Amino acid sequence: MSNTMQERNLTMLVDYYELSMANGYFVNGMGDTITYFDMFFRKVPDNGGFAIMAGLRQLVDYLKNLSFTEKDIEFLRKKGLDEGFIDYLKNFEFKCDVWAIPEGTPIFPGEPIITVKGPVIQAQLIETMVLLTVNHQSLIATKANRLRRAAGDRVLMEFGSRRAQGYDGAVYGARAAYIGGCDATACAIDERDFGIPAVGTMAHSWIQLFGDELEAFRAYARQYPDNCTLLVDTYNVLRSGIPNAIKVFNEEVVSRGFRPKGIRIDSGDITYLSKKARKMLDETGFSDCKIVASNSLDEIIIKDMILQGAQVDSFGVGERLITAASTPVFGGVYKIVAVEENGVPVPRIKLSENVQKITTPCAKKVYRLFDNESGKAIADVITLLDEEIDSSKPYELFDPNYTWKKKTVENYTAKPLLVKIFDGGKCCYECPDIKEIKAYCTQQVNETLWDEVKRFENPHNYYVDLSQKLWDEKQRLLSEYSNKTH
Repeated sequence: MSNTMQERNLTMLVDYYELSMANGYFVNGMGDTITYFDMFFRKVPDNGGFAIMAGLRQLVDYLKNLSFTEKDIEFLRKKGLDEGFIDYLKNFEFKCDVWAIPEGTPIFPGEPIITVKGPVIQAQLIETMVLLTVNHQSLIATKANRLRRAAGDRVLMEFGSRRAQGYDGAVYGARAAYIGGCDATACAIDERDFGIPAVGTMAHSWIQLFGDELEAFRAYARQYPDNCTLLVDTYNVLRSGIPNAIKVFNEEVVSRGFRPKGIRIDSGDITYLSKKARKMLDETGFSDCKIVASNSLDEIIIKDMILQGAQVDSFGVGERLITAASTPVFGGVYKIVAVEENGVPVPRIKLSENVQKITTPCAKKVYRLFDNESGKAIADVITLLDEEIDSSKPYELFDPNYTWKKKTVENYTAKPLLVKIFDGGKCCYECPDIKEIKAYCTQQVNETLWDEVKRFENPHNYYVDLSQKLWDEKQRLLSEYSNKTH
């Protein structure tokens, strides 16, 4: 498999403050201080009930190939960085431990989805790439999963390459869309590099070039009789497009021993047109001919179309998926949570007038509690690093903001979510195949999440709780730092 991340050096794709801080750490003799950083996000896009983790494979490839080129070194020297720090970068060797929640897993606000432990220079340096890689693909995978749930068992295709924010947005957006639930993409490079099925037939320009719709259809059908899908809305769907398609299906496809694959409608009232088209196709012996819809679709439009009886078998979704247009930002952040002193992680906390921006300190683990009877996820619990949740014993959950809200769970299984990806800078994780990730995502969403969490409107609030020990430690630090400011 070709890998775009390995074909170019992206080590310098950093916010410059990461370099200026790293230089300062080095000069002050703090560069080898062991720190813990967490990536987490604060809000689910589109006010949804959950997000989908994606982008880990590209982050792994980036971390495997961290090195500074001679060109990088010369640039940094001209920026006036300390010569000792320059020498450090010349011989740079990644030595961090990294944990991550696997791709395709449903994730929730406030919980660490990536944790990095290592020398502060290195842990700080990778901040930008951790965030941009996981933020982007998690955003698109989350949007794709909303579309998947709206489309049900109908075919869902990603059609957004030309509207993506740059070529990486197109390539990795299509990858994330496949993880989230799309069946195929229009982006050919994604089949070459990732094995994601690439599909596509014709644009309106094909028909306009011939000048005559019927001749354009004939030429296409002769070329592709075994895979013939015709675009029927260039002039008039019902008066021209469908009748000409039916004529060509009989003349050029059936006569050669094949069956037509479909028609595509890209404009107009697609719900109305699809009903009429279905009737016309059925009446002429083409009940097996599929109807494909495109044209600025999203999950709300698709849901409404299906409720109104649209006879659409496949949806092609472009700009509103590849840009996640309704909520185009996945607000993941990367914050320091602990600093080692004599081998022991000492917690750090960030306070804010905005309560949502107060961080949860300490080196941590994340558990997901599953009900043994239904297999559904009950809640996620963030614990201290040395805590274990014993599934053989009842466990008391409580809302970390409204602590009087409590629930004791029994007959459950507690599963750690964070998986070790790098150990001392060496990759110790085998990234699954993209089809395995997609299947895992489908299974996790369909089988472990309650329908109430999957609602588009006012989804049930899935709880991410703190263990009692972690909550106590956070309250202690809040009190300690609050007293220092008075």
